[in-house]
Amino acid sequence: MSQPLRRPPAFSSFLGLLSFSCLLCSALRASAEVIEKTGTFAGKKVTYRVVLPNNFDAAKTYPAVLAFSGGTQTMRTVESAIERFWRAEAERRGYIVVIPATPDGWLYFEEDGARIFPEFLDGFLRDYKIQGGKFHIAGNSNGGLSSFYIGATHPGYFWSVTGLPGYIYEPTPEQARALAGLCLHMYVGELDAPWRAAMEPQAKAFAARGMKVTISIEPGQGHGIRTLEGEGSKRLFEQFKRARQGCAVK
Repeated sequence: MSQPLRRPPAFSSFLGLLSFSCLLCSALRASAEVIEKTGTFAGKKVTYRVVLPNNFDAAKTYPAVLAFSGGTQTMRTVESAIERFWRAEAERRGYIVVIPATPDGWLYFEEDGARIFPEFLDGFLRDYKIQGGKFHIAGNSNGGLSSFYIGATHPGYFWSVTGLPGYIYEPTPEQARALAGLCLHMYVGELDAPWRAAMEPQAKAFAARGMKVTISIEPGQGHGIRTLEGEGSKRLFEQFKRARQGCAVK
């Protein structure tokens, strides 16, 4: 019976070191895909997550999404939103996604929470090369309310506003005018009666004003729209692409 080949101890040690180095490099690459940062904006300390595209190159320019999570908008909900809606497609398509968490209970569709803008955006634009110097802004539930509120307050920073679900609560004439130059996308679950009752009339009113708005009633869905999770998130990124081309509906 032939004897198994035996590597000399030095070679085995080398292979062990090489394997460890490869694992370390892989871990570093993986950790670089979603990074956590903290900064102070308008006097508030904010922790946020940044999803980077595959093979990220800091010298290159990328399209970007400012996203908001639902619920309490704390880091727990930020992490959930990243995995449900944003990470896979952003990495694959070459997008940067940034999602801030709230540190002390305020929400981003409230005046106190919204105070960090536009300082937060200006800081991000200094840190990363963003296509056209503008973001798409999007979020689910409370994140959708936040997206429309921030989008209407600082429209010059955005290409499009997306709520899944989401809308602007009792828009003022000034807010409606601010949103008129943006591509607006609304998603709401067929079974989500309270949000449908608010979003459908608003979408019709915006359309009557000649605004670029789409609304999708998601069949069989409640408030948590699962048709936009995972593979379904491709629809969101396709709309982002069309927004930069002028909201051409296909």
